[in-house]
Amino acid sequence: MKKTLLCVIWAITFNLFAQTTPTKRPLKPSDVFRQVSLGDPQISPEGNWVAYTLSNVDSVKNKRNSDIWMQSWDGKETIQLTFTPDGESKPRWSPDGKYLSFTSSRGGLTGSQIWLMDRRGGEAKQLTDIKKGDLSDYAWSPDGKKIALVITNDTDTSKSKSPKPIVIDRYHFKQDVEGYLMKKTTHLYLYNIETKKIDTLTKGIYDETSPKWSPDGTQIAFVSNRTVDPDRNENTDIWVIDAKPNATMKQITTFTGRDYAPEWSADGKQIAYLRTTSAESYIMYDQSILCVVSKEGGEPKLLSKTLDRPVGSPKWNKDGSLIYAIVSDDRTRYIAQFSAIDGKMTKVLGGNRSFTGIEKHPSGNWLMSMSDPQTPSELYVFESGNLRRLTNQQEAFLAPLALASVEGFTSKSKDGTLVSNLLYLPANAQKGQKLPTLLFIHGGPVAQDEFSFDMTRQMLAAAGYSVVAVNYRGSNGRGLDFCKVISADWGNKEVIDILGATDYVVQNGIADPEKLGIGGWSYGGILTNYTIATDTRFKVASSGAGVSLVSSLYGVDQYILQYEHELGAPWKNFDKYIALSYPFLKADRIKTPTQFMVGQSDFNVPSVGSEQMYQAFRSLGIPTELIIYPDQFHGITNPSYQKDRFERYIAWFNKYLKK
Repeated sequence: MKKTLLCVIWAITFNLFAQTTPTKRPLKPSDVFRQVSLGDPQISPEGNWVAYTLSNVDSVKNKRNSDIWMQSWDGKETIQLTFTPDGESKPRWSPDGKYLSFTSSRGGLTGSQIWLMDRRGGEAKQLTDIKKGDLSDYAWSPDGKKIALVITNDTDTSKSKSPKPIVIDRYHFKQDVEGYLMKKTTHLYLYNIETKKIDTLTKGIYDETSPKWSPDGTQIAFVSNRTVDPDRNENTDIWVIDAKPNATMKQITTFTGRDYAPEWSADGKQIAYLRTTSAESYIMYDQSILCVVSKEGGEPKLLSKTLDRPVGSPKWNKDGSLIYAIVSDDRTRYIAQFSAIDGKMTKVLGGNRSFTGIEKHPSGNWLMSMSDPQTPSELYVFESGNLRRLTNQQEAFLAPLALASVEGFTSKSKDGTLVSNLLYLPANAQKGQKLPTLLFIHGGPVAQDEFSFDMTRQMLAAAGYSVVAVNYRGSNGRGLDFCKVISADWGNKEVIDILGATDYVVQNGIADPEKLGIGGWSYGGILTNYTIATDTRFKVASSGAGVSLVSSLYGVDQYILQYEHELGAPWKNFDKYIALSYPFLKADRIKTPTQFMVGQSDFNVPSVGSEQMYQAFRSLGIPTELIIYPDQFHGITNPSYQKDRFERYIAWFNKYLKK
């Protein structure tokens, strides 16, 4: 009797639990409308609050909107500060902590202005009234009396409904998002808070960006390329200028590669910054080195030169003895500290996750952004040796979802190269089950797939596929030689590595060899084309923002420097251009049905690259389709188009792999 009663009670309890615990579901394309994105965290001067941006989708207007939020340092209070449909960005605290400023074009403004919000309450008030030019960045002086402005001036300020002809006279004349590059210059200005007067700090034919005030407020460090023709190289240097009109600027670094991201030490005597390893005019296969130089210039200390890994986001500690930074390693990004004297590195925070930003708290603790395969970026606090999650903005997005599991594996290519990869398995995958498998290839090429949240691969896994992310040669995180080996040899070693990873998942019973697909965007789309022109085992492909007829792209895309310095001029080295164009010139050997996608306004990898391959497939009778997203650049930002792209990926792959 007692046993029967216990069984009844257990059954009732189980049923009640089942009724109150919702079943997790797979990710679906419409979830792009629910995902939020955190950015630009800023700690208040006294350290009690963190301001940041939170963007979400306005489904009615079909666009993302960014608002300013505030989180208490102890994590107990979360406050939304702005609510307008116009969007706000770049939150910055006044040095006394009384005000929070931000940029916005709210109220029908044609361009961004700085707005000021009193922490004691009340509506934000417009602070600046910039009549000509576009405000792109700003920084408060340490005494709170002035603001350094970064303004881009356009020579054509007419508002005519009939645009003037575009007249080009520059070597590098087009850039994605920016479009055709006109005679614009970006300069630094000083805005007086009390008088509202704007003084010119820099002028001339060159651009100046990234202003950083010295701790005493007397000087500003900035970045500029002041070579004879900046269009013909990627050089930038660190400069310093007194924070007053008509001051003379002083060049601090002289490296012929890129010096950038200046950060003053607390005593104002030194500047930490990043520089490239290469001194060449064009820098693709490279990684940043952490450096320190005297504010007077001279020979810098190359603190991470022997590390052979990219370093980013440098921040000094309180006493100036250490510099904290983010290091990109094999499939991860970790936090490290470097001695400012000898560069000795100590790993502070690591693991299978990815840190993407750090900010110093007045107490000496740290704020950072972090993501892992199951969690989009949130803010975390590192104090007393412990990591504490500060924000929970992703909880609503994640709550109903059953996400794919993610694990790392190493494959061996046919030439013996070891390649680091990630495998996404659907949440309901059975152990030992062979699944239809997609190789989804990252762009760059100098980038990497990491143990971080990846919406695209999670989406494809949710559709029932095992998804493989291959960190082919050219990817970062494995050292400079691993990156540089593909220079002027595109579509060779990368394809060998992709096929090696494919062999691994087939031989280990993960992938069904009769149900293999491949896809990618940008360089991932380019490698998709190279791979299906090399191997016919893939039953379906999706090539996004790719190109195959490399010989036709000189002067068409934004990579004129890369063509000149990596391949040489076509009239001198046309054989090289032809060799790299093999997916198009050997299109008759391709058997894989392929979907081509691209943004109509893409100047990075223009639509002609996809159109050429689509036309070749149609001429040859290979199943294909071409999707062009109107008014989109290289990155598809329209939320409805993002949803549409996921739907088309899944429908196209399903058509050939799930008959």
